[in-house]
Amino acid sequence: MPLETVLAASHRAASLEKELKKIIRGKDEVVRLALVSVLARGHLLIEGVPGVGKTTLAHTLARALGCSFQRVQFTSDMLPSDIIGISVYSVAEQKFEFKRGPVFTNVLLADEINRTTPKTQSALLEAMNEGQVTVDAQCHPLPLPFLVIATQNPVEHHGTYPLPESQLDRFLMRVHMGYPDVTAETQILRAEAGAAQLDTVEPVLTGADVLEMQNLVTQVEVDDSLIKYALEIVRRTRNHEKLTLGVSPRGSQMLYRAAQAMAFLDGRGFCVPEDFKPLVVPVFAHRVAIHGMHSSGMKKAVRVEEVIQEIVDTVPVPV
Repeated sequence: MPLETVLAASHRAASLEKELKKIIRGKDEVVRLALVSVLARGHLLIEGVPGVGKTTLAHTLARALGCSFQRVQFTSDMLPSDIIGISVYSVAEQKFEFKRGPVFTNVLLADEINRTTPKTQSALLEAMNEGQVTVDAQCHPLPLPFLVIATQNPVEHHGTYPLPESQLDRFLMRVHMGYPDVTAETQILRAEAGAAQLDTVEPVLTGADVLEMQNLVTQVEVDDSLIKYALEIVRRTRNHEKLTLGVSPRGSQMLYRAAQAMAFLDGRGFCVPEDFKPLVVPVFAHRVAIHGMHSSGMKKAVRVEEVIQEIVDTVPVPV
């Protein structure tokens, strides 16, 4: 891939990152991971306690992309048809007509996705994996680019339904929105209310720009030694004594694509080990399961991330 092409496209992506940081303060790593998800054609799961900016990040990203946007507030009484749509009989036409649901958009914010039932959660599986929905034996393609940004409260909170492994595996990565530090929270208090600030976000890219960048990302070169490095980490998750479920082949593919996107954002047409290492935990941690005996006294999510990080630290980095 010509270096000039990569630099020009990555410069536009950098302008998008800058626009996001105007609103999302003190969370530069989360912003970068969100952009990686977009460029890698992946979906993003944001976890955190209420009020730390999960929904604001999704809103800001959608506005800065200049794409169509829909928000769905998930509740326990929601049905699958509330998301994908429903066929309604038209008396005038004497036939059933499909009324599209909010999933037919470029950016879908699935707010508090773990507050709805597993039946409704599963309505997004086909859309996230294949970019289409099937209703009454008819396939309806979704617009491109298509990105699901889901937020969820920690599973320990009251009234939540933990996402099943099959659903979690559809997300490219899971990131945590923790509390801001003192400096960032001071800036938040000094600034205007978040809702007012969202109105100042200017579209930086179009849907066509995103599709072009996604295609460029697939052309980023990955050396065989880096592939072996990533697969060795995957293999160790499958054989680790503390884990009952290892990383799936889909997880391997997601890490590969995410590393390409990371290199692209840094203006390179090739990957280096530093593109893989910081992505292993956010891409893999939600795809594995830990033995209950190894998670006593602490949150399972935290313990899983520690195990994944231990594996990363023990795998030799290719030179």
